[in-house]
Amino acid sequence: MVQKDARRLALFLLLMPFALWILLLIVLPHLGIGYLSIREKLGPRQYEFGPGNYIDFISEPIYWNTLLRTATMSVLVTVLTLFIGFPVAYYIAKVAGRRSRAGLFLLCLIPLWVSDLVRAFGWIVLLRETGVVSGFLQWTGLVSGPVEFLYNDAAVIIGLIYTVVLFMIVPIVSTLDGMDDALIEAGYNLGGSRWTVLRRIVIPYAMPGIVAGCIVVFMLTAGSYLTPILLGGKNSMWFTEQIYDQFITRYNWESGATFGVVLLAFTSLVVWLGLKLTGQNLANTVAKG
Repeated sequence: MVQKDARRLALFLLLMPFALWILLLIVLPHLGIGYLSIREKLGPRQYEFGPGNYIDFISEPIYWNTLLRTATMSVLVTVLTLFIGFPVAYYIAKVAGRRSRAGLFLLCLIPLWVSDLVRAFGWIVLLRETGVVSGFLQWTGLVSGPVEFLYNDAAVIIGLIYTVVLFMIVPIVSTLDGMDDALIEAGYNLGGSRWTVLRRIVIPYAMPGIVAGCIVVFMLTAGSYLTPILLGGKNSMWFTEQIYDQFITRYNWESGATFGVVLLAFTSLVVWLGLKLTGQNLANTVAKG
């Protein structure tokens, strides 16, 4: 009995920090946001509870258009990040030697060494009208005058991919590390081409890591604020900007909370649809990825 009680106490102490982290930083803030979203402001310190904030959101087309545009751009960034990150992850897991893996991972980690603000300003220095890229094109004679590469969707996509590509590479590498090289060799021995082996063996095996990476990248992209605002400018039309505007500019916390709940519900729906379409289970995806 003493040993069992000691084990239970040790398990309790080990799980306590994690439980407090979940409760204080995830559960309680979400409950608070949900509470604010159903509170309707009638006047100074006068409130009532109802779906009025959600009705106002549904009745305003610009909010829906911004949400759908954010979701579409986030899906596009996720797909492009997958196409960029999968070959890198495969090379690290199956081609590179043990010594070079650490160096490759270090290169992937470099973007995370600085804050989002510094990364965004770095792209501004490169892509602005008087920036490095425009100056190089003028120096080579490819263009006759300054070219502005900022404040468009392409700049936003580039900046977001640069920020989140590591979160696509890591889960795929973790999944492919557990793959026996004999499976790939068997595919080639049975007459399969590189494309066949990739399509029939490698990708199905790596699917939990791919799905996990796509989920993380999509959620991070949809919830991004600094990169779309700084690189997209006035044309960014990102949903997080609408949330910031309601909370900070208009000081309308009830509408801001409503927007936050809608964004969480919408992105969760997209993730659920993605899991259904790929035939993956969330628990298995998290465990394997």
